[in-house]
Amino acid sequence: MDMKAPRGTQDILPGTSEKWQYAEKVLTDLASKFNYKEIRVPIFEHTELFLRGVGETTDIVQKEMYTFKDKGDRSLTLRPEGTASVVRAYVQNKLYGQPEQPTKLFYHGPMFRYERPQQGRMRQFVQFGVEALGSEDPSIDAEVISLAMSGYQQFGLKSLKLIINTLGDKESREAHRTALIEHFTPVKDELCSDCQNRLEKNPLRILDCKKDREHPKVKSAPSIHDYLNVESKSYFDEVKANLDAMEIPYVVDPNLVRGLDYYNHTAFEIMSDAEGFGALTTLTGGGRYNGLVEEVGGPSTPGIGYALSIERLLFALEAEGIELPVNTGTDVYVVALGDDAVQKEAAKLTFQLRLAGVTADKDYLGKKMKGQFKSADRQQAKFVVVLGEDELEKGVISLRNMQDGQQNEVAIKEAVETIKQQLDGGKADE
Repeated sequence: MDMKAPRGTQDILPGTSEKWQYAEKVLTDLASKFNYKEIRVPIFEHTELFLRGVGETTDIVQKEMYTFKDKGDRSLTLRPEGTASVVRAYVQNKLYGQPEQPTKLFYHGPMFRYERPQQGRMRQFVQFGVEALGSEDPSIDAEVISLAMSGYQQFGLKSLKLIINTLGDKESREAHRTALIEHFTPVKDELCSDCQNRLEKNPLRILDCKKDREHPKVKSAPSIHDYLNVESKSYFDEVKANLDAMEIPYVVDPNLVRGLDYYNHTAFEIMSDAEGFGALTTLTGGGRYNGLVEEVGGPSTPGIGYALSIERLLFALEAEGIELPVNTGTDVYVVALGDDAVQKEAAKLTFQLRLAGVTADKDYLGKKMKGQFKSADRQQAKFVVVLGEDELEKGVISLRNMQDGQQNEVAIKEAVETIKQQLDGGKADE
């Protein structure tokens, strides 16, 4: 039987996984500096959470969710996105009752959507996301956007484009919704079947349709900006003013519509303009979702957040020729030659080095000296420790610097400290 990973999934192997670890560390460290705290939520949830939270008219709910019945005949779904789960955890654990507000959270982990696999779009993919719950101050919208932009800039990406829009408050959206229904109803039969269903339930989603995007009526659709009330206009102006104060450049696109039902007021996307990135230029997207907490059973609570794809981040880095400074090498390789006593001392020394914070390895296949040195080379070891019967009898090791070839004897009892000092002193890199 030819067993392979399911379509739309991938194995992230050593040599590549270090890039993922580095990327996730940069993002989590930055979020911590913005005073966001990590939250970890289940990989599967009750299906009703996504029906209510994400929206029944969305492509995610209608076409892309991995839903199954458990042994108790309960409908469960692998999480297709993170916001609904974080909001559910916020409500269930009464985080709204904590004295320090807003509640600022970040998460990262796998999400699942049944889509046609292509570059930057997998059926199992990894997102890093941020949510700020409990404030309707426009400055926190700008903070969330600045955190997203800063994340990409930390990696040295240059070809970035921030696009923002407002979807207005509930009153503005209702007025716009009525206008969209009137606009599209005469040509309903010309729209795709999905958009025909969306017309009454959520006509804003028609503007986000990939099939009908070239239809003349889509291009001439009423803009939300023509239906914004005073409060919505003022809110959006404040968000822009805060971005201006932080000197974060942006483009206002009235046609930007996020694909999830829970968005209102601020919406944004960060795009890559890098050559070779491909058709999927969106790196991250997010926005404000006042009303979502109530939708999943909590008190009236405003919120804003975003999520980015780690896969697309790595593609963007590749497109701009940026190499992550990851180290896949070994600090020390212990070459052991001799009887059982030598092997035990080598195992002991390797263990002690590891406990001291040194990346260390040794042979486990009974290789000769030449084979062990080849392993040290393949592992890009900075130092090689040679321990044989003569060395053991003298109570020393032979320590070789693999950068300059210098070799000297060190007492076994002093080996760990000496190696640490030489690594910390950078002698292996001279």
